[in-house]
Amino acid sequence: MTSDTNMTKQILNVGQCGPDHIHITQLLKDNFDVQVQLAETHDEAVLKLRNGEFDLVLLNRIYDATGTQGLDTLRVIKSDDATCGIPVMLVSNYEEAQVSAVAEGALPGFGKSALADPVTVERLATVLGES
Repeated sequence: MTSDTNMTKQILNVGQCGPDHIHITQLLKDNFDVQVQLAETHDEAVLKLRNGEFDLVLLNRIYDATGTQGLDTLRVIKSDDATCGIPVMLVSNYEEAQVSAVAEGALPGFGKSALADPVTVERLATVLGES
């Protein structure tokens, strides 16, 4: 994780389809000083996490390209000493999925239907700082 609050924050957005990645990236850039990278698959996400420094990982509940469960990637992130400290949020409209993700070590996330909700920005600000 990067530590300087004045530095651009690095976000890894995993498993989103193109339009959702664009909408999530726009929300992040409208409210925070961030750079957003997309990883389409579990393996791509793990590789990027091991080779880069990220301030936040956003996991889709079910990856668009592969059907992989975001919780599977969350478990790998949280079980690896090199990545376990990186904050993770699940992107899902399903409350039960959010509860499961938090139980596995994620921060409370948000759904795609809540991108315009001020609560979403507040949750992101807990990791990314003031908007």
